[in-house]
Amino acid sequence: MEALHHHRHNHRRLRLCLPLALILSAAHLFLLPVLAAERNLSLSRSPPMAGGGAATPPAAKKVKHEMEMFGDVRIDDYYWLRDDSRSDPEVLSYLRDENAYTDLVMSATKNLENQIYAEIRGRIKEDDTTVPLRKAPYYYYQRTLKGKEYVQHCRRLVPNVVSPPSVNDTMPTGPDDPPEHVILDENIKSQGHSYYSIDAFVTSPNNKLVAYAEDVKGDEIYTVYVIDAESGTPVGKPLVGLTTYLEWVGDEALIYITMDQTLRPDKVWMHKLGTDQSSDSCLYHEKDNMFSLYLEASESKKFVFVESESKTTTFVFYIDVSKPEEGLKVLTPRLDGIDTSASHRGDHFFIQRRSDELFNSEVIACPLNNTSETTVLIPHRESVKIQAIQLFSDHLVVYEREKGLPKVTYYRLPPVGEALGSLQGGQAVDFLDPVYSVQPSETQFSSSILRFSYSSLRTPYSVYDYDMNTGVSVLKKIQTVLGDFDASKYITERQWANAQDGTQIPISIVYRKDRVKLDGSDPLLLYGYGSYEISVEANFQMSRLSLLDRGFVFAIAHVRGGGEMGRQWYENGKLLKKKNTFTDFISCAEYLVEMKYCSKEKLCIDGRSAGGLLIGAVLNMRPDLFRAAIAGVPFVDVLTTMLDPTIPLTTAEWEEWGDPRKEEFYFYMKSYSPMDNVKAQNYPNILVTTGLNDPRVLYSEPTKFVAKLRDMKTDDNILLLKCEMAAGHSSKSGRFEKLKEDAFFYTFIIKSLDMVSTLVSGQS
Repeated sequence: MEALHHHRHNHRRLRLCLPLALILSAAHLFLLPVLAAERNLSLSRSPPMAGGGAATPPAAKKVKHEMEMFGDVRIDDYYWLRDDSRSDPEVLSYLRDENAYTDLVMSATKNLENQIYAEIRGRIKEDDTTVPLRKAPYYYYQRTLKGKEYVQHCRRLVPNVVSPPSVNDTMPTGPDDPPEHVILDENIKSQGHSYYSIDAFVTSPNNKLVAYAEDVKGDEIYTVYVIDAESGTPVGKPLVGLTTYLEWVGDEALIYITMDQTLRPDKVWMHKLGTDQSSDSCLYHEKDNMFSLYLEASESKKFVFVESESKTTTFVFYIDVSKPEEGLKVLTPRLDGIDTSASHRGDHFFIQRRSDELFNSEVIACPLNNTSETTVLIPHRESVKIQAIQLFSDHLVVYEREKGLPKVTYYRLPPVGEALGSLQGGQAVDFLDPVYSVQPSETQFSSSILRFSYSSLRTPYSVYDYDMNTGVSVLKKIQTVLGDFDASKYITERQWANAQDGTQIPISIVYRKDRVKLDGSDPLLLYGYGSYEISVEANFQMSRLSLLDRGFVFAIAHVRGGGEMGRQWYENGKLLKKKNTFTDFISCAEYLVEMKYCSKEKLCIDGRSAGGLLIGAVLNMRPDLFRAAIAGVPFVDVLTTMLDPTIPLTTAEWEEWGDPRKEEFYFYMKSYSPMDNVKAQNYPNILVTTGLNDPRVLYSEPTKFVAKLRDMKTDDNILLLKCEMAAGHSSKSGRFEKLKEDAFFYTFIIKSLDMVSTLVSGQS
């Protein structure tokens, strides 16, 4: 994730992140070729398979492992499957057996899978560029090439650098214009790696150097390289063991963050180019294991902010880029329950501040030379949540949520040097779809041009430049969808389901109007997440068209625990109210059945990470309600994991799930933890995925969950585990590899519905 200031609430290093397929453009969708069946499978029962044929699933051995707390004894027969070294031959053999079984079960529908993959890939304009970002004398952008998995990082000189930025600005690409320069080609860098990801790419202020963070395992432990932007020549030795939090301090130094043994970002360092990493100076060490460190540059690029953050409290330091020798200074003090983030413009810091009383946040400002003297610019409002702010030299942009929908409001600021007071006369940017997504994009601080991306469940990703002085909006690029895609064929809706306690839960819905009957006979895929105050956006996903064009309805249940309806929506779906997340989802599913969007026999569900916990919980609670389920990298062994502080990220998560070393939390968490609630009952068809190198949800959690389900469930439905042996939490890294994974998932759903023969074509 890019670490722009306005993405602050997305940059937390969570154990469980959003599904990439819902937050990335279709050119970078996530999802893998099935591993070949390469091993003999141990004998167990032989369930019949939908689509014909029979196979024997692996049966994990049982080794009794007792865990006792508060007089309560839990037995985990599959605890042995956890191997932190990821090298135990017996464990690896079992994972390969599971992959081989998955491949065998899905082999009968390989033609359908290949067809869906061809459809998805056929919609993509493979050779494409992003909208150029003008920075100083260059336009910066990324390019994708036909047939290539990864991007090129490029730039061109701006021909007339003195011309002011304009919404009508375009990058000249003619033969007489400045030529394209490829700074770095990920397709070359990725050679020899089965996984490759660059997750930070920052240019020095003078545009001569680039620092980038590289991960070749999927374990999210990065190596940072500095190169000459023109020649590509390495500058100094690589920095190892870093996070993606990386910023320039002038043209000759970098500030970065490293992690402790549990992968908690805990130290901030200053590195001077040309020196060895061992001589870097540590600017701050956060010793409290409930807190993690993050950093980001102000939009003005004059300051770098370091945030120390728990799930309820954030305090901020700053470093003046022009005076790095002065080190870090405190901007906002550490106060329990007070959450702050900061930026800068002129002679003021601007601070977004949340507390228990001001739960939806306010925006305040303070002079650089007197940070205790604060002025409220935008007050707290109970019905409007401030998600983030973005500063310009003359404007403040506020990203908000009201009634579950995103809003963008901008204010003109008084000239620098004049007093700041309560801001009035905010202008809202208008959007058309009933449900939609708006995301900030980086732009020039010194301009009046706001750049954002817009999409909806039926509207492809669109990048707009909006002139805050004139109100003129220009569409810079809309994601190309090849073929005969016509957005007008698709209907988007927002419905509301009644939760068990009477709370209204929003549901975003999309379907193709000429392919559905809405009489209860249509298949439906329901997605859910509901944790960390993250709002699941109603984004466009190009691959999803292969379901919609086959007559599927797609819906998102915006359950409590997320942030869609404000801070309290999150508070009412965490800790001792976590079960609201699961019962909300069940209520949404029941509503969709009641309103004849589908029937129980046609209802499929999907969730990743914390959303995988949601899927695991509702499968135990109401297995009769669903026909099929996909649990991606699911956090399913909640109690065991949260009792083990040696597992990465555990201690920082106690404020999200609760600390089970306390009896009340122990028994509450046990009552919903999927691993602890598997029972002898019929379950629907289930696909579970994991990644061997996943640092957020250890591969052993999904693996143990499948082993226990295999042993205890009383049905003959499909149960599959798909483990990526060379990837982490985000699965495969290549853009086409991710599309193959989409195709695999959709094929599993169609197979589970026994609709392979009736849903062959997704063509318009």
